Amino acid sequence: MPRAGLTPAAVVGHALALLDDQGGEALTLAAVAARATVATPSLYKHVPGGLAELRRLIAVRVTEELADRLTAAVLGLSTDEAVAALLSAYLEYALQYPERYAALPQSPTPADPELVAAGERLVEVIMAILRGYGLTGSEAVHATRTVRAMAHGFASLTTGGGFRRAEDLAVTRQRLTGVLTAGLRNWPGRS
Repeated sequence: MPRAGLTPAAVVGHALALLDDQGGEALTLAAVAARATVATPSLYKHVPGGLAELRRLIAVRVTEELADRLTAAVLGLSTDEAVAALLSAYLEYALQYPERYAALPQSPTPADPELVAAGERLVEVIMAILRGYGLTGSEAVHATRTVRAMAHGFASLTTGGGFRRAEDLAVTRQRLTGVLTAGLRNWPGRS
């Protein structure tokens, strides 16, 4: 019988807390079970696929969290303001939760509909912004890839310590945002 109060979502919550506190290397079923105060075999009642299934559930949750953050950040904004808010929220999430961010899949497998749906939500936030620039169809896809590449690249380099020079990183981020928004306003093939 499953322990009262322990659900797959609660197991993921314990796993995320472990990631936040100790990093990805510490993520084991034994460590998650200890955090949940259950025996390791008890986790299989909630996460039958073991560690692989837990990692998948973490990926879904992290993707949904990021999509929620981006949606909240851009709500009521359009074009340049929305892009700036999206890039800022994306970086803030990566800085607040670097280990969760590291668990964010960049290419969900098509065989996992739950992860694909979460990824689509994330992409749709960007696509909605791009409609304000008159970008639809395949041009919106190209522009979405551009936005994702800039957001992920900047966040990954920042969290990984890739920017070590003394110049203010906020100025770099502002310039990057300016380059991106200017590019979107002048995007080839706009409708």
